[in-house]
Amino acid sequence: MSLYRNILLLSMLLAATASASAQETTNTGHTDDRDHVTFSGSVQSDMLVPQGTQEDGSNEDFRTNTYVDLNMQSQYLDAGLRYEYLEHPLPGFEKDFKGNGLPFFYLKGKFKNVEVTGGTFYEQFGSGFILRSYEERSLGIDNSILGGRIVMTPLKGVQLKALAGVHRRYWTWNWSSPLVGTDLTLSLDQWFHKLQRTGTYLSLGGSWVNKREADDGSVYRDATHRLRLPENVNSWDARVNLAKGGFNVLAEYAQKTQDPSFDNNYIYRKGYTAMLSTSYSQKGMSILLQAKRTDNMSSRSKRGLSGTSSYINHMPPFSYEHTYTLAALYPYATQLALGEWAYQGQLAYTFRKHTALGGRYGTLVQVNFSHIHSLNKNYRDIDGTPANGPMKGSDGYGSAFWKWGDQTYYQDLNIQLDKRVTRDFHLHLMYMNQFYNKSVIEGEGGMIHSNIYVAEGKYQFSPKTTLRGELQYLTTSSDDRDWAFALLELSLVPHWMFTVSDEYNVGRTEKHYWNLLATYNIGSHRIQAGYVRTRAGYNCSGGVCRYVPSYQGFTVSYNYNF
Repeated sequence: MSLYRNILLLSMLLAATASASAQETTNTGHTDDRDHVTFSGSVQSDMLVPQGTQEDGSNEDFRTNTYVDLNMQSQYLDAGLRYEYLEHPLPGFEKDFKGNGLPFFYLKGKFKNVEVTGGTFYEQFGSGFILRSYEERSLGIDNSILGGRIVMTPLKGVQLKALAGVHRRYWTWNWSSPLVGTDLTLSLDQWFHKLQRTGTYLSLGGSWVNKREADDGSVYRDATHRLRLPENVNSWDARVNLAKGGFNVLAEYAQKTQDPSFDNNYIYRKGYTAMLSTSYSQKGMSILLQAKRTDNMSSRSKRGLSGTSSYINHMPPFSYEHTYTLAALYPYATQLALGEWAYQGQLAYTFRKHTALGGRYGTLVQVNFSHIHSLNKNYRDIDGTPANGPMKGSDGYGSAFWKWGDQTYYQDLNIQLDKRVTRDFHLHLMYMNQFYNKSVIEGEGGMIHSNIYVAEGKYQFSPKTTLRGELQYLTTSSDDRDWAFALLELSLVPHWMFTVSDEYNVGRTEKHYWNLLATYNIGSHRIQAGYVRTRAGYNCSGGVCRYVPSYQGFTVSYNYNF
């Protein structure tokens, strides 16, 4: 409970500082815009009245995930909290998310070159290879840190962060495994005038994170041999970022000490990540090329956990994140424990107006390619003999840096064309060729090879009336076979939008998944109501996925920001 006491003392100090500042303002009789206190917040409530038999077997007649955020900002002190109500959670959130309370709260003191936060907060070092705490409500992820953080800018071009705390896990915190971390960023262009004159930006960064977790003696290699687990796991990260004109390059490397866990079958191999990302853009053209090698980098604040909770770090997936329904039917989830070689390239080019390919309004063509492959691994047991997989208590495997393994995890090649055909009609076309290793990503199902076709058109009848339509088709000889999708969306600015869509399984179940929705906006309020029927599948964001069961019923969503 000492952490709670420290947070309370810090909160009292910050409150006293703010009170003293306010008293000084009162005594001098001077006020300006910096002394004003502002309040902001939001309400998000997604509600469902289920119909028929639900996949999870629940018989509840009402479900909701509701969040209320309140924030206060002033010159020297910020404060905020969030109330969450999930006593009757939406499908897919039942097991661990059920409950209600105030899991997020903070006080932040802001001084000349120092910012101090006590309570819960989110933070990311670099690209997140060794630390990323964030919230993603659609996935049920909230690994906020409860503790303290300080951010300092002691010199021009220098930023230093330090934090200590424990991870949130659903409605509790991982008290037995505290985290400590620091991050330093040096903006060299702030020191050298020659770099500034030439428009060159150069930064260096370094981070360190420590997780301390006692060995409780519960992990055994076999009936007679207990594993001795490290109480401290250290991770470090180094990065350099160079930008000039339209050119940008980021190189980053991270390493983790021995961290036996449920994810890697309790092996003692260290973890590694190396990434190189380059991009170039100018008017009408952009190029992105990036590569990343990840090896045994799953990092949790509790070594025995599985699922999506308590991750300390995050690995970007390097696969194109699709928004079209069928293009996102088989989304990729980053393989942190297995490791992977990941490559991604994007090229976008706009053919100018009044040319043969540009036409009257110009034409944008975009090509995206992602390929993710397994690492080459030579598994070995404790005595050095070959093995078929990671053996508990051993070093796991050896792996040559450049050599690939024998499995493709994911591949996506898509070509997109975006064109304004007339003043009122806009057309978007996409073709996508995809390989999805369902056995690796979901546990079984083999390799799924699919072709996906998308056509989206938008016609503006008047400045306030727009009709948008989508036609999509996915064809494959595997899994559930073919899928078709159609959507119509009518927007009546500024208040109304009506949407009807159907996702239909052509080759196997021949089920329709209808959605009928009406949305009303007024001021800062947004209300959406209708009838939905969703298929079972994975919902993904940023390479992290969560299984969502099928359900149907009447839904209402309310959002308010102030």
